[in-house]
Amino acid sequence: MNISDAAKLSGLPAKTIRYYESIDLFGAPRRAANGYRRYENTDIQTLCFLRQARQFGFNIGQCRLLLGLYKNPQRRSTEVHQLVSDKLKEVDAHIRELGETRDLLARLVGACANDEDAECAIIDTLAGQQEQSQVVEESKP
Repeated sequence: MNISDAAKLSGLPAKTIRYYESIDLFGAPRRAANGYRRYENTDIQTLCFLRQARQFGFNIGQCRLLLGLYKNPQRRSTEVHQLVSDKLKEVDAHIRELGETRDLLARLVGACANDEDAECAIIDTLAGQQEQSQVVEESKP
């Protein structure tokens, strides 16, 4: 099948497939006599695996490791488990950071008078003219 068929079946844009080939994440498929790429079912399975891994937030380096494990029938599940456990820790840390950012933004909104005056605690805080701790104290009931 050609690249457009592979794109449809894998759920990846053709541009992404070409990119994965260019960085040697996905090996170049065979070429037909006319020079066009020819994809096999195993190629589609690999592309689907990569799409899913990327949807879970694995970066290219992590995808390389996962793909190596995927293709290795001698793999140990402990290696896969460790890689995914590390990713889970990254996601948990990111969630905590987003929660802290959300809380700070809520405090900034609470500290803003939201009126017709030019004075704005949000602008002052972003400009470094008002300490974050001051905004927190001002926004408390």
